[in-house]
Amino acid sequence: MSFIHDGFLLQSATARRLYHGVAADLPIIDFHCHLLPQEIADDRRFPDLFSIWLAGDHYKWRAMRADGVAEKFCTGEATPREKFDAWCATVPHTLRNPLYHWSHLELKRYFGFDRLISPSTADAIWDLAADRLAAPEFSTRGILEKCRVQIVCTTDDPTDDLAAHRRIAEAGGATRVYPTFRPDKALRVDDPAIFGPWCDLLAARSGVDTGSIVGLLDALRQRHDAFHAIGGRMSDHGLEICYADFCSEAEAIAIFDRARSGQAASPEQHRKFASFLMVYFGRLDAEKGWTKQLHFGARRNNNTRAMRAIGPDTGFDGIGDWPQVDALGRYLDALDSEGALPRMVLYNLNPADNYAVSTLAGCFQGDGIPGKIQFGSGWWFLDQKEGIELQLNALSNTGLLRRFVGMLTDSRSFMSFPRHEYFRRILCQTIGADVEAGLIPDDHELQAGLVRAVCYDNARDFFGLTLPGN
Repeated sequence: MSFIHDGFLLQSATARRLYHGVAADLPIIDFHCHLLPQEIADDRRFPDLFSIWLAGDHYKWRAMRADGVAEKFCTGEATPREKFDAWCATVPHTLRNPLYHWSHLELKRYFGFDRLISPSTADAIWDLAADRLAAPEFSTRGILEKCRVQIVCTTDDPTDDLAAHRRIAEAGGATRVYPTFRPDKALRVDDPAIFGPWCDLLAARSGVDTGSIVGLLDALRQRHDAFHAIGGRMSDHGLEICYADFCSEAEAIAIFDRARSGQAASPEQHRKFASFLMVYFGRLDAEKGWTKQLHFGARRNNNTRAMRAIGPDTGFDGIGDWPQVDALGRYLDALDSEGALPRMVLYNLNPADNYAVSTLAGCFQGDGIPGKIQFGSGWWFLDQKEGIELQLNALSNTGLLRRFVGMLTDSRSFMSFPRHEYFRRILCQTIGADVEAGLIPDDHELQAGLVRAVCYDNARDFFGLTLPGN
């Protein structure tokens, strides 16, 4: 039997029935990822397996470094084939790491490769992929259709011109691609070298002078409107910590003016300005009926030597252990108190906070919206079997799993869509195990309704995104 077989991760007859009879063929709504819209607009073709599978993958780089692989085979000057060979030599050493599951699942689903990845199979994998990648269905748009992806939501700065999104919309096709408003740089008053040029670019893009805080807010609203006009219905924020050090508009103006003149905000000033803007962003989202996503808890760029040599997003981030829930609760309460609390998805990176975040989300449900505040799926270091199970259990024990919007890829790779299959198998195994243990009634329709809702229906109904054909 091959490693990736019909019963992979499914340890009971109930789990297998739920996966193959309900979950397996549902379309995908990938409501958060880091795919480049330009590559979809251009319908990019990939010349080899390295370019589609390994390039830019800091998950794999971390594993290779841990295996003693030299940096030149990760981010350095080695050839694509040499880097691929180095990865194949590492894969047998990733047993019990999710990369072992993901890598074999991806090769099976994309290329039909059914053997174990190792140096002895590297030639066969490389040659098979080269042959398949030449086929029309392996362009970016072809892959989206092949994987039954109905919706992709990319991650876009407010200064992006959205031209690629307009080209995608004009081309039509089986997949809708929408931008997500991610204004992280708007908070960077602590680093004028980033904040000043970004404000200038925002002014150029919006046509609004950002020399004052009033201009900044107006320019952000103008870009928020532009995202909405092209179909965007979500914002996203990548935060180390949640912000709730609220300040007056006069304080925010003073902090802004100093940053625009080149003076870095102190940590306290930064927290105040970020809190001021996060409330403003909440209001924008609530006005338009958008969903706000908060990704919090990553401790970034831990290795300063590597940061200087290679740059950010190269595998040197980790899980932070800051207290999050007090500030998050005060932020949610501030928006709720003024009637400006939008739908939200809260992605927590430290599993120690799972129950705290999940119970906090339960304090702000209502307004006739099922699951208005979502405890989001296992994120980044937690989007593996144990992390997914921990999130499912915390949510089930403190809220309603039936209203959960499910999984996403959070990926930069067009090879990552099998992560939805991975999640669906784990979900079905979790439900199946409870059925076998007598914890859930042996009622197929009841079980199937739950699985279908979490894998597809809830995301379809929650985010307000227009499906293909509508």
